[in-house]
Amino acid sequence: MSLSGQDYSLRPRQPRSKLVPIALSVTAITSGCLAAVLAVLPTEQETLQVAPPRVGDLSPVPAADASLHDGTVDAASDLPDTAEEALQSEIAANWLEMTVASGDTLSGLFDRYGLAAVDWMALSKTDGIGEALTRIRPGDRLRIDRDDAGRVTRLEYPLDTITTISVERGADGFIADTVTADVEERIAYASGEIQNSLFMTANAAGLSDRLTMELANVFGWDIDFVLDIRRGDRFSVVYQQRYLDGEKIDDGNILAAEFINQGRVIRAVRFETPEGDADYYTPEGDSMRKAFIRTPVDFARISSGFSLGRKHPILNTIRAHRGVDYAAPRGTPIKATGDGKVIFAGTKGGYGRTVIVQHGRQYNTLYAHMNSFRKGVRSGTRVRQGQVIGYVGSSGLATGPHLHYEFRLDGVHRNPITVPLPRAHPVPASLKAEFTDAVTPLVAQLNVLSKTQIATNTTE
Repeated sequence: MSLSGQDYSLRPRQPRSKLVPIALSVTAITSGCLAAVLAVLPTEQETLQVAPPRVGDLSPVPAADASLHDGTVDAASDLPDTAEEALQSEIAANWLEMTVASGDTLSGLFDRYGLAAVDWMALSKTDGIGEALTRIRPGDRLRIDRDDAGRVTRLEYPLDTITTISVERGADGFIADTVTADVEERIAYASGEIQNSLFMTANAAGLSDRLTMELANVFGWDIDFVLDIRRGDRFSVVYQQRYLDGEKIDDGNILAAEFINQGRVIRAVRFETPEGDADYYTPEGDSMRKAFIRTPVDFARISSGFSLGRKHPILNTIRAHRGVDYAAPRGTPIKATGDGKVIFAGTKGGYGRTVIVQHGRQYNTLYAHMNSFRKGVRSGTRVRQGQVIGYVGSSGLATGPHLHYEFRLDGVHRNPITVPLPRAHPVPASLKAEFTDAVTPLVAQLNVLSKTQIATNTTE
């Protein structure tokens, strides 16, 4: 895109990452058993490269030691500490630090700090960078460098911990670049045996809430985490952790996981195609995803099951209850249980605020008693599996906040808890050999974790 004859272009820089296997201590694994894990799991680590020191980190070389440096001394060392600090302050003085407040816009920030309007107009119309700058949020930070005339020469906008948009004025206009810090990815492990709840056990094993939710989503097609979880169920997880400059910044993806539910062993491994599409499969290559997930509300409580002879709590008459009620706090997100098209979104008699989704030719699902719909959800909208479509409420004939969920096959109501769910597509035959090579070491690590956990439970 050009503005006043200037050329603004975005040159993305690809991130670089390293995978370094480590073993983490887990409460469910004793130190003796952990040693067994370390003996089998990969332990070879890449040598970390130490970043060169910055100018501000250099210390003056004492005169007495000058001979050790072939008689040469860094020019910065000739400056007294106060003079060097003054030089650094002068360099930093041109940079303007701006923190976005509620209601701020890019134009408003430029006006507030006396920057030229032509510069924010040019920046907001630059391909790639322009859209991001028009969506700045409270708490975001912008760093701007100016020339003697007060015109913007450089801009830095951190998008997250590792990604920064950097814009610099060149001879022909601004040039934008996406700078991604080098992130080191390490492999970590966790195991646990459920004694109270999945969240408490996973937290004790070192898993974050986000990873616990991901674990539940991976197995959500086979396990109802509301009804099926029992004391003594076990899980093992192989996952990534991301480090920047030696410090952990967040968790990555689950690479492999095992869940033993009431004696039933279910395993999942993550596989990414050459095109970059990733999904979870069984070690044999069958998709963990089915056409539907089992429950539309995370970790809710079933307050009323599927029944053809239930007494209605308000009408006080015997009426068939052709769905399942999930009691949850008002405002709890409701997810579409499968890909499809919304064929109804509105108020529907005793159902209150209701969404009905058509899935192909045979299936449709109904979500009732909503407090509100998610913005943009209306008749004709396409939705994806797991997408939030509304929020729990008590509209219509309801005694309290809950979701009424119905599942219909060829127009006939089926029990959402017990109805067989069709599977999604397996790994393509053309990628089966690549899949086997990628997941074999992950399955081996699951084997070690599972055996270690069993040994730990036996000795306790």
